[in-house]
Amino acid sequence: MSTLELVSKSRCFKGEVHKYSHYSTATKGKMAFNIFLPEAALSKSERVPVLYFLSGLTCNEDNMVTKAGALPYLSDEKVALVTPDTSPRGSGINGEEGDWELGTGAGFYVDATQEPWNSSYNMYSYVQIELQNLVNECFFVDGLRVAIFGHSMGGHGALVLSMRNPGHYKSVSAFAPICHPSLSDWGRKQFTAYLGENEKEWSKYDATELVKGYNGPMLPVLIDQGAADQFYSAKQLLTSHFVVAAESRACVNLQSNIRPGYDHSYWFIQSFVKDHISFHVKYLKGE
Repeated sequence: MSTLELVSKSRCFKGEVHKYSHYSTATKGKMAFNIFLPEAALSKSERVPVLYFLSGLTCNEDNMVTKAGALPYLSDEKVALVTPDTSPRGSGINGEEGDWELGTGAGFYVDATQEPWNSSYNMYSYVQIELQNLVNECFFVDGLRVAIFGHSMGGHGALVLSMRNPGHYKSVSAFAPICHPSLSDWGRKQFTAYLGENEKEWSKYDATELVKGYNGPMLPVLIDQGAADQFYSAKQLLTSHFVVAAESRACVNLQSNIRPGYDHSYWFIQSFVKDHISFHVKYLKGE
């Protein structure tokens, strides 16, 4: 297990936000993440549930903890929050910088199979295996009570991880997720670069294709989509594709909402983050 380096620590509500960096064997370089630890975890009086949040294109590990307004609710509910970065950084790959939709800040939560990306762009394994093992080993959390959510590209990642690992997550939710990346420009471009031109391989990382075949334990899913989201209008997200596919699956308990007037920004997330935390708490605590 890699050694964690504490970068910063700040008191926030009834807990603390810690930022750590560490060497990642999955991405072959230094990665960073934040973790909010409620007082019960800090004092080691109670192992707390863990909620992972995956951010979207161009974002990093800081966006959620600084912009979403989630921490007072997590503090009250005694739930830890982990926010990883969205990609490796500074890996030296040609083409990694200069295109905000590919490379740095755009890891798409896949394990790349194509050169040169496959040397370090392994965000699926980083989040699902390496990071969660680190968190379970180093902090007073309950690794059996885990949920996941995300925004945009991160919503895509959350849906994919939850369906590819049946029973691992108690619940999953997403704000404006990229739902059918095999058919949208946000997806086809990145999948071609990271996974190659064989579109059958893309289905492993496509939430709509995965839900069509999901036969695991009952999976509670919450999706919120802003009706004034420019990327929704441009058919980059294809939310309805996932909704239609999920509604035919008896083992998926889907709640989906179209929110009039809301766009793709963190103002949208702030407006409904309490709903998402309440949704996850219900399943994390068996309420």
